[in-house]
Amino acid sequence: MRKLDTAPRLSDPDAVFAALAEAHRGLSPEESRRLDAALVLVLANHIGDAEVLHGAIAVARAAIHAPAAWGDTAGTVP
Repeated sequence: MRKLDTAPRLSDPDAVFAALAEAHRGLSPEESRRLDAALVLVLANHIGDAEVLHGAIAVARAAIHAPAAWGDTAGTVP
């Protein structure tokens, strides 16, 4: 049984964010949603562990409704 690892692991998170933003450049809102869905499915397949994915879903849903006390981090993974 594997556990979801939420520790920071990206060496350059700003570059990853920029790459994600660039991937959406020029797309319609519908195309952006489809891109996001495709990326989620590709990464879910890469992870390959349903329990880890369920944990990731729970963390992501909690981040959407993060308390205002989280300040600037609201909407991001804790």
